[in-house]
Amino acid sequence: MEFERNLERYAEVVIKIGINVQPGQRVLITPWVENADFVRLLTEQAYKAGASFVDVMWEDEQLRLTRFEHAPRDSFDLHSDWPTAAFVEAGKRGDAVIRMNMADPTLLLEQDPALVSVFQKTQTQQLQPYFQLVRTRGINWVGIGVPTKRWAAKVLPDVPEGERIRKMWEIIFEMCRISTTDDPLAEWERHIANLAARSAYFNEKKYSALKLTAPGTDLWVGLPEKQRWLSARMASKAGIPSVVNIPTEETFTAPHRAQVNGTVRATKPLNVRGMMYIDKFSLTFKDGKVVDAKAEVGDEHLHNLLETDGNASYLGEIALVPHSSPISQSGYLFSSTLYDENASCHIALGSAYRFSFEGGEEMSPEEFEAAGGNSSLIHTDFMVGSENMDIDGITTGGKAEPVMRSGEWAFDI
Repeated sequence: MEFERNLERYAEVVIKIGINVQPGQRVLITPWVENADFVRLLTEQAYKAGASFVDVMWEDEQLRLTRFEHAPRDSFDLHSDWPTAAFVEAGKRGDAVIRMNMADPTLLLEQDPALVSVFQKTQTQQLQPYFQLVRTRGINWVGIGVPTKRWAAKVLPDVPEGERIRKMWEIIFEMCRISTTDDPLAEWERHIANLAARSAYFNEKKYSALKLTAPGTDLWVGLPEKQRWLSARMASKAGIPSVVNIPTEETFTAPHRAQVNGTVRATKPLNVRGMMYIDKFSLTFKDGKVVDAKAEVGDEHLHNLLETDGNASYLGEIALVPHSSPISQSGYLFSSTLYDENASCHIALGSAYRFSFEGGEEMSPEEFEAAGGNSSLIHTDFMVGSENMDIDGITTGGKAEPVMRSGEWAFDI
């Protein structure tokens, strides 16, 4: 009974806190076929909240793997136009979108990296209209995690196979503040308010740079004059606030694309939407651009990612997360960006969000770049934080102020 109740409460949080569906609004869900039961529960909660119509666009990991195993080697630049069209139509109508982000992080690890690169770039190009909606607040949306057999096997290899899915659900309930409180909706409101207060602190400080120091990391991250710090709750252009990631623990902004210097070492593996798996890697930056990159696992994938386009080797985001976050303290390696980025400070290769700049959504491409913004086909977060991370905020006068010490906030709000 308690398990079923937590499923319902999780679905309710996704609908009411995540997408915040409005009466009469349509909803589009993009799940894995394994998650049909939970999709039915989400659909029920959406209609109860007033949705006028719920549509579903299914995806399947096994079909993706089958293509790599048996499809012609010269066919990986082929794609269907209808998924992109569905997202564009949803954006034009002002629909709400739920994306399920979980995939087997090593699904394509043994496949030809060159084919994976073609597939990844083709899919990224295909989905640009949807990414544009996200980057310009064109929709209210949320990314969530729902267990799949492959993902659960990666996270819980020592748990008997028949028990993994239920155990993954229990972990998700805990990480998403479902089973740790009697009122998850109220707890989420308190949590979001705390993150917003952190963002307000940085917006008042207006640091000129952040200095990151940890084993293997000595990185200077310049910040734009028009920087805008945010957390995961933001309003769409239609004025509908949504929490775009569940779970979320981050406060973030955009770096200045030309003012990043030094070396950073990743502290967790990078899973690029189930297409690329990269681990034990480091990047060196000079004047914003990656000039050296090394990975013990997936080195070719890393270089292919950096070569996606001319700006993929510049940064588009820096996000701060305390080591005491529930995801970090769980001790699990999720091998999923949605979860792992909320266990750790992280930075992102590729595009900056225009709303990370004051007036950024009204800037021309030239004005955006001049302000320090980066534009790219990709936006790929990777984790750099740990209990050993120290971060200083550099004032416009050059003074260093503690922001984080040993992975924890060094200031009160």
